[in-house]
Amino acid sequence: MIQAEIITIGDELLIGQTIDTNSAWIGEQLSLLGINVRQITSITDSEEHIIETLDKAKQKAQLVIITGGLGPTNDDLTKDTLVKYFNTRLVENKEILSSLKQKYENFGLPFDDVNKAQALLPENCIPLPNRRGTASGMWFEENGIVFISLPGVPYEMKGILQEEGFPRIKKHFNTPKVIHKTLRTIGIAESSLAEILKNWEKELAENNIKLAYLPSPGFVRLRLSAFDATEQTEKIITSKVKEAYRLIGEYIYGEDNQTLEQIVGELLKNNGKTLSLAESCTGGTIAKLITSVSGSSEYFKGGVVSYANEVKNSVLHVSTEVLNEYGAVSEQVVRSMAKNVCKLMKTDCSIAVSGIAGPGGGTEEKPVGTVWIAVSYNGKVSAKLFRLPYNNRERNITVASNFALNLLRKKLIQ
Repeated sequence: MIQAEIITIGDELLIGQTIDTNSAWIGEQLSLLGINVRQITSITDSEEHIIETLDKAKQKAQLVIITGGLGPTNDDLTKDTLVKYFNTRLVENKEILSSLKQKYENFGLPFDDVNKAQALLPENCIPLPNRRGTASGMWFEENGIVFISLPGVPYEMKGILQEEGFPRIKKHFNTPKVIHKTLRTIGIAESSLAEILKNWEKELAENNIKLAYLPSPGFVRLRLSAFDATEQTEKIITSKVKEAYRLIGEYIYGEDNQTLEQIVGELLKNNGKTLSLAESCTGGTIAKLITSVSGSSEYFKGGVVSYANEVKNSVLHVSTEVLNEYGAVSEQVVRSMAKNVCKLMKTDCSIAVSGIAGPGGGTEEKPVGTVWIAVSYNGKVSAKLFRLPYNNRERNITVASNFALNLLRKKLIQ
């Protein structure tokens, strides 16, 4: 199997100012190509440190991917260091220069010597055009080892690899056929899944299919992987996926790259239903998820972030008596919110959420993580209480939002 190393460059990564998401994404994408990432290293913007790390990487890896340090300012040292490392010189690339001039003209910005320097590339590299930014990627080959240098901006880095890097990698290394199949679950713990699936997992291993449990707050992804896969392997995976649905189908909401908000959107669209939201503790997070999907205007009309009780009362017409007797975080209140936002927005269905996100505000009766969610569907309202085990505000909001979408999903597939 091809061995790869990832090197991320930038002082901001080491002091925690910027979180390194590049490595995780690159590692995941390389695994899809059947390439094993043996090490990830984050280093400073230092010529000595860059050269030392490259020397170590090429001893064990056939592919080295570097991100960061390609900007036009003096603290970006990667390009000049690579020129020295590969014993070459900078030359002006006329195609890159023309593209840069056009980009700056389109943005109405002046094109000066600092910007022009972005068109200077090592003579012995293959330029990897950056259609989303100004710093080009670079492909070097030395003694059978491929080095790829990329800008550190995730949006730009991903674009270069998807459009230029990965196709070249696949061709250069003649990567094996790899199959990854992912089942996405919600509302069940990793340990519980493992117990239910223990025999199923054993049978996967007997067929050289690896299973990875990939948990995140509220979710667990099950990824089946087979390397040097054959047609028979594909048939076995298809069969085992069907079996998984028989075992844990109530928890599976999607497959592969599907998101919960995409699936809910498709169900709403296919059923010809419209949606409105009444959010309290989630503060508009559900609306953000829904509207992150292209075409959501076909089924989503709008929402009310009724954080204060007076808004619940004046806009959503939750009675003062109900609020005073049961409190904002109660079944009675979310039922009223769900029912009334449907009337207000004239929609077929709605979601209402009220809870205590924390870390303060909890009581013995209603501790942090207490969340009531109601769903109105075709005039009928159902509500469910969740006791989320987190004392983390962001996590409670995220999990509550996804659990709310999942309750609606279940209604739409009944």
